[in-house]
Amino acid sequence: MVIIQVKQGLLEGEKLRNVTEDGFYYSFKGIPYAAPPLGKLRFKAPQPPLSWEGVRKATEHGPKCPQLDIFTGKKLPGNEDCLFLNVYSPDIKPSTLLPVMFFIHGGGLKSGSGNDDYYGPDFLVNQGVVLVTINYRLEALGFLCLDTIDVPGNAGLKDQVAALKWVNENISKFGGDPHNITVFGESAGGLSTILHVLSPLSKGLFQRAIVMSGSPFCEWALPFENRRRAFVLGKQLGLETEDPEELLEFLQNVPVDKLVDVNPIVLGFEEIYGNYLKHYHFTAVVEKNFGHNAFLPKKPEEILKSGNINNVDVIIGYTSEECIIGLMDKTVISTYYKYDDIFVPKQILCTSTPNTILKTADAIKKHYLTNNVDKTLQNKEIIRYWSECAFVYPILKLLRLLSETEKCKTYFYRFSSISERNVMGNLGKEFGVTGASHLDDLMYLFNPNVMNLPTDKNAESFKMIEQFCRLFTNFAKYGNPTPDTSLGAIWKEYNDTNKPYLDIADRLIPGNNLNDDVFEFWEEIFKSAGSPIYLQS
Repeated sequence: MVIIQVKQGLLEGEKLRNVTEDGFYYSFKGIPYAAPPLGKLRFKAPQPPLSWEGVRKATEHGPKCPQLDIFTGKKLPGNEDCLFLNVYSPDIKPSTLLPVMFFIHGGGLKSGSGNDDYYGPDFLVNQGVVLVTINYRLEALGFLCLDTIDVPGNAGLKDQVAALKWVNENISKFGGDPHNITVFGESAGGLSTILHVLSPLSKGLFQRAIVMSGSPFCEWALPFENRRRAFVLGKQLGLETEDPEELLEFLQNVPVDKLVDVNPIVLGFEEIYGNYLKHYHFTAVVEKNFGHNAFLPKKPEEILKSGNINNVDVIIGYTSEECIIGLMDKTVISTYYKYDDIFVPKQILCTSTPNTILKTADAIKKHYLTNNVDKTLQNKEIIRYWSECAFVYPILKLLRLLSETEKCKTYFYRFSSISERNVMGNLGKEFGVTGASHLDDLMYLFNPNVMNLPTDKNAESFKMIEQFCRLFTNFAKYGNPTPDTSLGAIWKEYNDTNKPYLDIADRLIPGNNLNDDVFEFWEEIFKSAGSPIYLQS
């Protein structure tokens, strides 16, 4: 039993042996970082956390946000009262306060939690950092937007800000340094992380950021007709109105399970093309100006070009075969053989004429689909198209805009490690594709308890775990992922002259100008279509 005093009261945690059985760490789970967002607080910005009497047990995770698990397809009831975080520390009374790593989970802003079923802390904590993982509101609960001062959008991102504030105020009690916090996240967590770099609400709350496989320019991250979508949701649930206040009161009173896995489509093509690589109904929005403290007051591209971003160091990158994950749903690939226009990015679909859309589709198919006979090769080509359209180009666009600000030190990587831990990448074998898929990199940072992956310290995969964790924890500690040559290579800062990057495979391989051809192709596609890289109605 371990008791710690935080601002809201006393917490009872526990000391646990790590999964490699060569050390211990302190665990405090299910800590409330904001008031329960219930009743009239549904859809609104989070309120400060409440205090408690006596000692609060912190040995079990708090509830997850109600959601559809995008991996199992099952609804998880969870609880609207879901604003909890977990703290794991190697030493709660160190001689010098330890670097803090603050993790934001992915899942399309629709699914997931910070719990240790997927995000066991063992590997990172073993490197001498304090790890924080969080839950935040998802889907409509976290991202409904009415374009009103009450519900301007981004409540789930404001949850993350509230969690960061709690960490700044309390993390020293767990041995963490509030002046050395690295925010990192993958997929929708990577999107969230870069938005904190851009947001005025996050200013001063962290010093570094690691953006994994996410960008505000990814199709799946793009907002479109958010206010209209909210009214469509109301209509689907039983209220047809044009009054936002009437709609808000109605939606605040529907049972929470009615707000899980909803499908408020505003354009017919969303019905056919709404796969998880292309579209989610609820995401981050540019907030209308009501004189309030907006999380995202302007389009990401405008903020980046203005240079008015938070002055933090950034690592950004992606995996070698991101969209092997697309094979989770075998029916998705067949849609691409049926409709040409599904190849066209959402930004162009939503802003162009049918003639432009079809012309763009022809150019994309000509570029990617070169084999008309062998179905396996065709599928392999579609996976390449998915990866480059859905992740590589949007991340390269972000990287280049970020480097042009000259406000932050930036590092760029590609993750290519392959072992039994590539749980998604292994889906590609039947299509002749090998590599690291979306999500695979997380298996080398965290121990996913539900997967029962081997943790033998003598295994080849464990060397890759050590290598990847050291790169990220070195960055958290020193602001430099390779402060010396002990990992066998030096990871150079990114610049737009020779564009250095690090390939993170079974060993570290520095290189230059990664995927320049991909960037140039998609730049020309958007230029020819005359469409914006970021959508916002």
